[in-house]
Amino acid sequence: MKNRKLIISGAGILVVGVLAYFLFARSTGQKYDFRFDKVSKGSVAVVVSATGTVNPVISVDVGTQVSGIVSKLYADYNSIVKEGQVIAQIDSTFLSQAVRDAEAGLDKTRAQIEQSRRAYHRMRDLFQRGLDSQADYDVAYTTYLSDSASVKSASASLDRAKINLAYATIYAPINGVVINRAVNVGQTVAASFSSPTLYTIANDLHKMQLQTTVDESDIGAVSIGQAATFSVDAYQDEKFTGTVSKIWLVPQSISNVVNYTVIIDVNNDQLKLMPGMTANVKIMVASNPEALRVPNMALRFQPPADLVDSAQVLAQRAEFLGSGGAANTGAGGASDSMRSATGGRQRFQAIRDSILAAHGGQMSPEDLQSAVRAKFQEMSGGGSQAMSEEKVVPPPRTKGSTKYGVTERFPEYAKSGSGTAQRTGTGRVWIMNDKGKLVPVFVKTGLNDGRFTVISSSSLKLGDQVVLGVVSNVDAASTQTTNPLGGQAQRPPTGGFR
Repeated sequence: MKNRKLIISGAGILVVGVLAYFLFARSTGQKYDFRFDKVSKGSVAVVVSATGTVNPVISVDVGTQVSGIVSKLYADYNSIVKEGQVIAQIDSTFLSQAVRDAEAGLDKTRAQIEQSRRAYHRMRDLFQRGLDSQADYDVAYTTYLSDSASVKSASASLDRAKINLAYATIYAPINGVVINRAVNVGQTVAASFSSPTLYTIANDLHKMQLQTTVDESDIGAVSIGQAATFSVDAYQDEKFTGTVSKIWLVPQSISNVVNYTVIIDVNNDQLKLMPGMTANVKIMVASNPEALRVPNMALRFQPPADLVDSAQVLAQRAEFLGSGGAANTGAGGASDSMRSATGGRQRFQAIRDSILAAHGGQMSPEDLQSAVRAKFQEMSGGGSQAMSEEKVVPPPRTKGSTKYGVTERFPEYAKSGSGTAQRTGTGRVWIMNDKGKLVPVFVKTGLNDGRFTVISSSSLKLGDQVVLGVVSNVDAASTQTTNPLGGQAQRPPTGGFR
């Protein structure tokens, strides 16, 4: 009986020991799962997004300067018209009567001046003979001059009546297409205070323009000559292209946000674009088609302290400051990067010592750092990748040239360029060494399209593995919470995606 109790007690102790091992001993073995991505080469582009409306380059509202009933219309929607063609007719009954009335008035004043002329000549003869007074002579002469002016006034009234009669015939002012007809036959138009619109004619639908609004936070990156792409709902799978031609300086406040109007010229050779279409526009500010790049998550990653090889942090930082982040775009793996980093430190020290020796050891730390950086840039061929602004230089405006119906006589205000392609910064990515520790690599950063960032570094090469994030099994298990619906929720990985 006693042995049985001992056996049961021993079995219980063994079970407790096994449970304690699984609960405590195994939980102390912390493991990490890493997420990697490669340093790649590809296109990085910076764009400004906006919305706009497709409009004709020139559209003219054709009106009338005389009032009356619309008697005839010769053009309708989509009619192709030529400059000088008759497109409408206003009833000219009263206008013709006004011409005849003006002609009668002119005849009357001509008769009056003939009478005053004879009276003046007769009075002049009498006055020269001394048979009449100076006062009577002055009256006759004044009457003659007044009647002469009346003839001119009557002649002007006749010309005005004839002009109004001519205005009853409406001509097309430009070559183009009728995109709107605002009146019908029999409708009365009144031109007393403003000219009523009869037609709207677009000059040439093969040439269109986008009128877009750009937020004030983005307008600094937009310059004349930049390329733009856009899409419209009618052709969702097709991309159209254009060029920024004007940036209007007048501000527009939309929902308490200041916007500026940007005009984009577009070719519409296939006549797919129609006036009034809404366009989703992307203005290409700068691009690098063959950029050495890393995901933005790699630059935001911050690892846990126990994973970092602290011995190499300061060395990597010193090398970066000394070399100026010179680019090297060859191929290799992470282990090659570490060997390159070690060789880079040795090369940095050799160059630093040689520069100090050349100056007799008499250099300030700032001068030494500048000299070392210049030497590394010289050795790496400048240390930067080519980045270009997406810009087409427009032809210069010449005095007296006519564009969009406007004769240019003054120089054009040119907004300053953005310089986006020349903007650089510094960043840090992490790679894993042969010991399984994370080592920082300091890089120079360039264009950022929201997903990738252009980098340059002497330690990173095409194909190197960089860390995007890490999750700990202990942290993941300890932060799981029970969902009353049966699921589980987890917080983001430790030190991962900021």
